[in-house]
Amino acid sequence: MDAAAEAEFSDFVRSRWPRLVRLGYGLSGDLGIAEDLAQSALVKAYASWPRVHRAGDPDAYVRRIVVNTSRSRFRKRRVIEQLSGTLPEPGQPDLTGQRDQRSALMAALLSLPRGQRAVVVLRYWMDMTETEVAVILGCSVGNVKSQASRALAKLRVSPDLIEGPMDGQKVEGKSHEQR
Repeated sequence: MDAAAEAEFSDFVRSRWPRLVRLGYGLSGDLGIAEDLAQSALVKAYASWPRVHRAGDPDAYVRRIVVNTSRSRFRKRRVIEQLSGTLPEPGQPDLTGQRDQRSALMAALLSLPRGQRAVVVLRYWMDMTETEVAVILGCSVGNVKSQASRALAKLRVSPDLIEGPMDGQKVEGKSHEQR
């Protein structure tokens, strides 16, 4: 790869890394795995960067690699983790203060089948259109719509998620219990 392509790829990585990790996190529920998914996707994209860039939409190409890599990791054997006697260095504190909500959201997402989870993460978390999601997942727009509908129905009845106002508050003339 020539120097201009190297620089272009480096700029691409710097600007897309957070979104790719966010996509990987939505698919896996684990930050370490999410970073591995993003890194694997970028390694694969680097290997064929001139062709990827000429295709016109490198973002879609790399997102598809993340989704496919996430799918394929379930097919591979899991490596048995070995505990060590030393603790890792502490990370940055969570400044959002919303760990419980985030934890409940991730638990609800992880309770969905992989296909529905991928559709929800791509469609609503990554704010993509149904057509873009269909291209990434290699399915029809109708399939994306039905998977999203089924997933949202499951999430609506999830006991871990609290949607809407607290009990007793009025919404459009009805209390929360009457809805």
